[in-house]
This record gives sequence, C-alpha cells and structure tokens, in this order.
Amino acid sequence: MISKTCMTFAALTALVLVPLFSLTAEAQTYFSDDFENPAESEGKWEVITGDWQVADGVYHQLGTSSPWQASMIAADKWNDQWEEYTIEFMVKPLTEGDAPVNVLFRVQDPVPQAWADRNGPNTHMYRWIVNGWTNTESRPYMYNAGTSVMLAQTNNSLVVGNWHHIKLVVTKTSLTGYVDDVEMFDLEHAEWTDGRVGIHAYSGMMDFDDFIVYGPGPEATSPNPPDGAIHPDTWVNLEWSPGAYAVSHDMYLGDNFDGVEEATRDSDLFRGNQTETFIIAGFFGYPYPDGLVPGTTYYWRIDEVNDVEPNSPWKGDVWSFSIPPKTAYYPDPADGAELVDLNAQLKWTTGFGAKLHYVVFGEDFDEVSNAEMGVPSGIASYDPGPLVLAKTYYWRIDEFDGTDTYKGDVWSFTTEGAVSRPNPANGAADVSPTQILTWDAGVVAASHEVYFGADADAVKNATKSSPEYKGARALGEESYDPGILSLTTAYYWRIDEVNGVNPDSPWKGNVWSFTTGDFFVIDDFEDYNAGDNRIWYSWHDGLGAGALGTAGYIPGNGTGSAVGDELTLSYTEETIVYGGNQSMPVAYDNNKQGYAFYSEVEHTLTGQRDWAEEGVTELSLWFYGDPANNPELMYVAVSNVAGTPVVVVHDNPAAAQINRWTEWVIPLSVFADQGINLTNVDKISIGFGTRGNMTVPGGHGKMFFDDIRLYQPRTAP
Repeated sequence: MISKTCMTFAALTALVLVPLFSLTAEAQTYFSDDFENPAESEGKWEVITGDWQVADGVYHQLGTSSPWQASMIAADKWNDQWEEYTIEFMVKPLTEGDAPVNVLFRVQDPVPQAWADRNGPNTHMYRWIVNGWTNTESRPYMYNAGTSVMLAQTNNSLVVGNWHHIKLVVTKTSLTGYVDDVEMFDLEHAEWTDGRVGIHAYSGMMDFDDFIVYGPGPEATSPNPPDGAIHPDTWVNLEWSPGAYAVSHDMYLGDNFDGVEEATRDSDLFRGNQTETFIIAGFFGYPYPDGLVPGTTYYWRIDEVNDVEPNSPWKGDVWSFSIPPKTAYYPDPADGAELVDLNAQLKWTTGFGAKLHYVVFGEDFDEVSNAEMGVPSGIASYDPGPLVLAKTYYWRIDEFDGTDTYKGDVWSFTTEGAVSRPNPANGAADVSPTQILTWDAGVVAASHEVYFGADADAVKNATKSSPEYKGARALGEESYDPGILSLTTAYYWRIDEVNGVNPDSPWKGNVWSFTTGDFFVIDDFEDYNAGDNRIWYSWHDGLGAGALGTAGYIPGNGTGSAVGDELTLSYTEETIVYGGNQSMPVAYDNNKQGYAFYSEVEHTLTGQRDWAEEGVTELSLWFYGDPANNPELMYVAVSNVAGTPVVVVHDNPAAAQINRWTEWVIPLSVFADQGINLTNVDKISIGFGTRGNMTVPGGHGKMFFDDIRLYQPRTAP
C-alpha cells in the first residue's frame, strides 16, 4: 500500500473494514486487498488472462500483449447474494494512448477467457470502461449473450503516472460511477444483479491498489419511488432495501419534513413496525385512507430495528415523493428563461387529472395574471407565433379536469437579443457586499442604462430622472460597482438596452434581485487568473514574482512558502475547492536552504479594512490539508500599518494533516485584545511553523484555503 493524495485505504477501511459480526460498523466489508502480502493476495484473485503480479504493494500486469488482461475476485471470496455494493480502488495508468482502465461487475460464469469472448453467446457481464477511446471517454456497457449495449457516455481522461480514485456504486436497480469524486454516470439498469467483480486492463499497464468492495450499512436504502420523485397517482406502494442487520422496520410518513425527521414511536407519524419492506398509502385501511392529495410532497423514513443489538434502531434518512399538482407545472421555456428562440413553442407538464388547458399569453404581467379565460388547447403545447427580439413575455396555463378549473402561475421568458446572464444570478443569496454587477449585452444594444436600489417596485418603475438610475454604460462596459452594500439586505437592479437608431429602443430589462450575506469577503480567490491578476501578485510568498529591476517586481518574503499552481488555467487550485471554482494552494517548506525555517503568505488589504463594520465579530477561513503533510503549527497573523502583527495559532498542532474542508473561526476580539485597531486592518498572513524562526528546521507540505470572511454573530456551521 502506498501514499496517495486522496482518501487513503487506511482511512477508508477505518469506516468500513470491521468484523462482520460487529454491528456498529458503517458498512459490511465484502472483500478487500491492499496488496501488501503477495501470498495472501494470490488466494484472493483469479487471473483470467495476462501475467499479473503483486509487488511493491500494488497489483499490476507484466505485459501489454493482449487487450483482455482480466483478473476476478476469486469465486470462493464472492457471494452471489451480494447484489448491492460499492467498489473502490486506486489506479495509476502507466501506458499512454488507448489503454483504458476497466471495472468488471455482475460477471456470471463462465468468465470470458479471450477478448473475442466478450460478445460470445455465454457471456453475461457489465463492464465500465473508465477512460477509453484513447483516454477521452467513460462508458459503462452490458454484454448479454452476444449483444452489447452502451449505457452511458461521458468525457473523461486519466493522467498517466498519477493515482486516481475509482468508485462504482451498484444497487439492485442503479449504477453510479465516480472518478476522483466526479460523477461519470448515474443510471438505472439491472438486467441481472448477481455475478462477480474484477478488473481489466486493455492493452496497457497500470498499477492497482487499495481495492475494496463493501455492502450496505445498517440503514435502509434504495427508496422506491426514488427520493424526490414525482408520483402520478393518489396511492403509492413504498418500498426499500433493508439495512444489513434489520429484523423489522419502523415506518414514519407525513407531509412535513421536520415532523418526519424528528418523529418517534409516540408520534402520529409513526405508522407501525413491520417485517415487510413495503407499505401502501392512499387506500382505506392504510395511511391516508382518503387518498394522497395532489400538489402535496410527502416525506417518509425507515428506522431499522434489531432488538438484540444495542445500537438498534438505526435511524434512516428522510425521503420524499410528490403528487403532481392540479395546476400545470414544469414550463418550457422555464420560468425566467433567457435567450429564448424567436420561434419557440410553449410546453408544460399537465396538471393532475387535467382534461383541457386554457392558455393566456401576452406582454404584460398584470394583464396575463388578471385574464379571466385563455385559449383552449387539447394538448400540452401552444404556438405563440413569431416572437419579437429582446422581449419579455408572460404566460399562464389554467387546467380543467372536467369539473373545476385550476388557475396557473404566471411564467415569463425573454427572447434572444436581450440583456442576459446577470451576475450575481437572479435571486442569489449570500452575495458579497462588495459584489461588482455584470451582465451580457443584448445583440440590439449600443449602450446600457443601469438602475439599482433596495425597492423592487421603485427599480421596476424607475426612469432616468429617478434616484435608482445610476447612469449609462458603453457597449463593452457591462459592469456596475454599487460600492459597499449593507449586510443581509435585498437589492434589485435592471439593465435597459439602448440603441438610438432603432425605433424600438430602449428595451426595458427585467428586474433582477440578490441578497447580501451576513459576511464581508476578505478573499474568495475567484477572480485570480493567469493574466494580469495572478494570485501571487496579491498573496506574497517566499518566491516573489517577476525579475529584479523590472516593472512589477515583487521580492520574496524570505520564507519557505510558495503560493499558486502554474499547471492550472487560473494559477489557483481548481479541483479541491470549498466554494465557487477556485481556492488558494500554499506549499510550505520549513527546511529550505537559504530561507527562514517557517513559511508565510501575506495579503495587503485593498477593500475591507474596517473589521468592525456592521458589527462583524468573527474571522472565518476554510482549509484543507493532507495526512502526508508534516505537521507544522498553522497560524494567522493580522497587522495594522504600524505596530507588531498579532499571531493566532490553530489549537490543533496537526491541523495541516486534516484532509477535509474545515472551518477555522477566530473571534476578532482576540486581535483587538492584543492591540489591533480593527477599524483599519492593513494585512493578513497565513503561515506554518513558528513565526520568525531562523534556527530550527521543520517539515513541509501543501495546503488549500478558501472563503476568507468576516461574519456577524452567528451560529457556526
């Protein structure tokens, strides 16, 4: 077993690798091999074709002559009653070109003995090609008695020489595959559910490690209807897969999430204890004897019970399903859609029991909302005719079920050519109070008129003489800086497109909205790029930037730090992120020749220097480490323009080894009590080791940071 940058085998088996008789486990381990003991591994695997070897803690082939190099979990190590399981392993491709990694599962005997046999009349197996077609695509297949069916197709590639984490979740009805925690497919398919598991190398060499197959845990799984499903009837048969140790099942059902989540056996939502793994609702003699109500979402929970076990009952997740409303839903174009084609057809999903539809369509919200009757339609679609460029339209569908008419909501969409893609997105929450507003220009625009304020109606009705009018912007200048906004406040804005040579000008825009969060942003790392805003221009490290004597030269700070990643398009981290799309990678080396024996990156504040504004009380930052890091003290230092920085050290001396996103909250009073003037903070630094250490060498590692913020008093997440 070797060290990797993602979850280690030891960490994974700490969750699942326990004796089968220990019912406190999170899951049942069916099979595992860390390839540390060649003799032991030899008894766990059945080599089908190829020359396979366990050496140096990995499992690999010794040649690439055949496209069918397969090794299966030995028959005596597998049980065909295992129908639901998760496969996880690490793999490092060693061959360039068309040499994909493959996962074999549900493989029934006889196992194909040659490449041509995969499509043979006796072959029944599933095969996930992780990175096929010259390392460009991921595809799961089913091979069934001479026919093969591709089940999904996703772009994917693996880096030769790098370790990758492969995960496949198999249930009785579904298959879900992940590569490095990125979902490749999620589909329903189960032509059969039994059969062994194995690995296959196609015409290439690769190292496998930390292979584990584990079954379900003690909780109920696989709800049917699936969680969040739309169920088109007023009765339902609820089914689930039992937990590993269940003898019976406590069932809870209601129409309130919190009620079902918190319910106990003395609650009205407790529907009884039973041994069957299904229950009916919506019929006489069962829950909801008068039938389920259209337009209602129902929640249910299964607790698994085994009275002889001290950990029983095992509380289940709360699942849900919804009965369609009697009104129309799922409009197409979607409500609020932009850039809609001028020849668009209106479509919708029929309300429950609807026999006839009445369509109201127009250019004014109030007229559409107040209309008494629309145009009848026997089908769930409507042709509004040719639409006008850069125009917002409103529409409503009323449903008639033969007895009653149910008035629908008013939906809207805007045709192509209009201003679009507001940033922040319409309705966004937790927006930074220093957010710059941006948008995409409409094709009709020669310039833009900006309206902004805290009153929706005022912004909607504003003219150029209104205080909400913030001026014009030329084409190519699609942004507006509203300044520092108040926290936890809703704001509204509108962009009108202007073109003096077009008689239809101006084109009045929709009113967009957003709500600021309860925090100020120090840095979220989203704006850095590989151009003129590189991350090391703002966060100064031990390397510095540029060349001495040239414009823009930034000297290094003399410590063992290095910020950024020149292998990404933004020079930031783009995979290990907490919020948004980018985080800050920081390497530390406290034993670097010619440098101090500590590492620090330093940021001079240009925006939020007042750390007492609007009653903020906490500094928050998120960090992500690696168990392979050498443990070094992690600290934050804050300073004014003059005076000594105040240093706060994380209370966990091994914080750099925590390999999950972890929030570090520091009360601002800690800085103030040591002399920092919070109303005019100048710099913030993040470091490793003992600040100022020039004599005692230390260790090295790499960390990631994201979402540095100042919060008002809150309940920490």
